[in-house]
Amino acid sequence: MIKSVSVLGSTGSIGRQSLAAAERLGLRVEALTAQKSIGLLEEQIRKFRPSFAAVYDPDAAAQLRIAVADLDIEIGQGLEGLRRAATVDCEGVVTAVSGSVGLRPTLDAIAAKKRICLANKETLVCAGSIVMKAAADCGAQIVPVDSEHSAIFQCLEGRRDQLRKILLTGSGGPFRGWTRGQTASVTPAQAVKHPNWNMGAKISVDSATMMNKGLEFIEAMHLFGVTPDDIQVVVHPQSVIHSMVELIDGTVLAQLAVPDMGLPIQYAMTWPDRVESPYERLDFWQMRDMTFEAPDLEKTPCLALAMDCARKGGLAPAVMSAANEAAVAAFLAGRIGYNDIYDKVAAAVDAVPGKADPTLDDILAADGEARRIVNGR
Repeated sequence: MIKSVSVLGSTGSIGRQSLAAAERLGLRVEALTAQKSIGLLEEQIRKFRPSFAAVYDPDAAAQLRIAVADLDIEIGQGLEGLRRAATVDCEGVVTAVSGSVGLRPTLDAIAAKKRICLANKETLVCAGSIVMKAAADCGAQIVPVDSEHSAIFQCLEGRRDQLRKILLTGSGGPFRGWTRGQTASVTPAQAVKHPNWNMGAKISVDSATMMNKGLEFIEAMHLFGVTPDDIQVVVHPQSVIHSMVELIDGTVLAQLAVPDMGLPIQYAMTWPDRVESPYERLDFWQMRDMTFEAPDLEKTPCLALAMDCARKGGLAPAVMSAANEAAVAAFLAGRIGYNDIYDKVAAAVDAVPGKADPTLDDILAADGEARRIVNGR
């Protein structure tokens, strides 16, 4: 169990739950970061008294410096601020920022041999081979926070050499079974209402399109050292089984819990130990059924595209992830329709040339190009 933590993206859903877990576990909070929500960030600073905080938006950072001028705290800004927050004197770093902006801070935290409580899936989607090699080279721990990857991580403890197949579950989102014609008029307000989970806007839209499951598919490949053929997506609408593994003798192990992100967040901080938690327990007498089905890839083209990019490898996952970030932002802002998300992401994947073994600079350049294509610049 770690004793101190830095939380990148502390004002988002995962960040707020991470701070609640840290407080309950008695962990020292050494650094906090936000994109621009300085009102909430100021409240967190005054409560947890970290030595450092950073705001990605420079103007918001300047306002925060004035707001907390009475405190003994250093305020950073931009990407450099995030990178500094990832390397302060602490044992663990929760990477709860959204998007590829989390890549460099995560690599910095790995180099500093922190425990990475990984909630930023885009980091592994964009540069999984680079990140996992860096962690292996310096001995840094990566413990997943995503409920699905936490479930797989828990099921595989002591059994990595016995794995046959990962069974990656997903609820199917709020539009499960809808045709492309039916989803054409979906609004942002509808898309962010997940049936089981309380999440931020971007990840909620990704869950609706099932792009989130595609990102998790690629993330699982890197986290657990498997190929696309070793992963099977299973739609499980009740979200009670968070994922499963099939072992070489045919045994299937599953991790079950209520759909609450607080549980995997806490475990990432306490691993390899388990401690008491305040979260609701499963009541099997109240569970009416648990159902499973194959994903309909024609009705969920974002998932199909992500799985195709996983097989292509190289720059394709990074391009797809960046294009999706830009497209979801445009949808949430009302600039494009729901079905346009897939169309724009697929167009970017087709337009950006591939490269078999990209460097970090190649990945960052492709990321920028994908965003420009989606935004029409």
